[in-house]
Amino acid sequence: MGDHIRRADYFTTTVTDKPGEGLRLLSRLKEAGVSLLAFTAFPVQDGQAQVDFVPSDTEQFLKAAAGAGITLSEKKRGFLIDGADRPGAVAEVVKRLADAKINITAMDALCAGGGRYGAILWVKPAVYEAAAKALGV
Repeated sequence: MGDHIRRADYFTTTVTDKPGEGLRLLSRLKEAGVSLLAFTAFPVQDGQAQVDFVPSDTEQFLKAAAGAGITLSEKKRGFLIDGADRPGAVAEVVKRLADAKINITAMDALCAGGGRYGAILWVKPAVYEAAAKALGV
């Protein structure tokens, strides 16, 4: 089975960078029945952290976030990738964008277990459609 690449909506929020903030956000979403395809968080400035959510259902996520008082960015877009883990799997995906002269803004990839890998990548909005074409989605 080949790699599966799909477009994905994502949203960000900024929270105080302290223990329990991720749990607070994730618990509120869990209570609302929200399923996430990806979640990442990292420090951005003194005492603040950026939290990124990639929901499986954008409308349900937005409704739940509003009900939980989570202030979100406008919708942004990235790509989710999963496939059979093998040497060079991520390099193969990255090569498609390099060949199209598209710079990757950020990317995270990991072994998902069971012989699978997963990745998420972001490009600048101005090249999103060109990246989608290069990736075949």
